[in-house]
Amino acid sequence: MTPDRSVFARISDQPLDSAAIEAFVLDSEHGALVTFRGVVRDHDHGLAVSALDYQAHPDAERFLEDCCATIAAETGLAVAAAHRVGSLVVGDVALVAAVAAPHRAEAFAACGALVDLIKTNVPIWKRQHLADGATEWVGL
Repeated sequence: MTPDRSVFARISDQPLDSAAIEAFVLDSEHGALVTFRGVVRDHDHGLAVSALDYQAHPDAERFLEDCCATIAAETGLAVAAAHRVGSLVVGDVALVAAVAAPHRAEAFAACGALVDLIKTNVPIWKRQHLADGATEWVGL
């Protein structure tokens, strides 16, 4: 897929700026803005989690851009997403996805589809640090 001016996609080792991501998609014609924030939680599969390390394939940003471009092409809407890599702790934002649309139903549907596509197509893996000191890789 070729880069599209209606999409924003970024992989970053810095905290994600949700407001800037939302501003990219929002326009005066939009009455709905839907933003998803994936936040590091303190548990997974019944185990206590203290932190995560995210690692991305060198081409992960291109895959993320492809996901955004796919949803933009399917919906005609501007979409944006950013994923953080590196060490994160409970409460940190790991993923921000945003879609704006004239009406809420299409914004919710497009944002949900975008997050699902990112989770299945973007080569990013996480190592969970469990409270008992063990670690485990997820998404390999």
